[in-house]
Amino acid sequence: MRSDHLRGRTGGGSRGRGGTRAVGVGAAVAAAGLTLLVVAGWRPLVAFDRRVVRGMHAHAVAHPSVTHVMRVLTDWFWDPWTMRALVAAACLWLWRRGRGCCAVRIALLTLTASAVQQGLKALVGRERPVWPDPVDSAQYAAYPSGHAMTATVVCGLLLWLVPRGAPRRYAYPARALVAVSVLGVGFTRLYLGVHWPTDVLAGWLLGVALVALGTAVTLGTSVTLRAAAAPGAAVALAAPTAAGGACPGRSPVSPRADFPAR
Repeated sequence: MRSDHLRGRTGGGSRGRGGTRAVGVGAAVAAAGLTLLVVAGWRPLVAFDRRVVRGMHAHAVAHPSVTHVMRVLTDWFWDPWTMRALVAAACLWLWRRGRGCCAVRIALLTLTASAVQQGLKALVGRERPVWPDPVDSAQYAAYPSGHAMTATVVCGLLLWLVPRGAPRRYAYPARALVAVSVLGVGFTRLYLGVHWPTDVLAGWLLGVALVALGTAVTLGTSVTLRAAAAPGAAVALAAPTAAGGACPGRSPVSPRADFPAR
């Protein structure tokens, strides 16, 4: 018989999946509305974008040491390719533990996020902020922010792999790391003057929509697995990959290249 904890992730989790699906739909609708306003060039929104980036750019120019830190964070720690490398490591970890189904689906969700991001950049074609004294540079269209969207998708998927019953010493740091990464990468893009605030907001909304709908629909019913590695190994894998949902139908174990856009 399954434990109460497992039922919370399966039978009782149907309501949770319904709530997750609702969050995904809401985020998608909000992203669609925001996109329409951006394409239409709604003046209050444009004025807000310009006001925010002007203030942050002035601070960046006046504080080069802070700007350097922001560049290191955005170009190395929170770069989209760094995020994708984390997904690749997580997928390999899942595959080697006999959970190739989930590994493939998580990889597909990450690739879908890249495709959606690139497609919207091409369709909207929004120009990035232009400065006489830039502190950083970026290529391709601005909307949506690739950094913000990729970080939201990757961190969201890795956090989803953390079992609900995980020890607090792992779960809390994982959640805090996700929050800092997702919010932090958005801030760095604004501070460096390479995105408008609505670019970052769109990246967040689209990322939430993909993760919520992907985990609720594509990945389907999930059950908690015990960590396949010792606590030390779980820490080495940054906690999010310690354990997570199994693929539907699987019996649970006991309780900078072609896509360089930023």
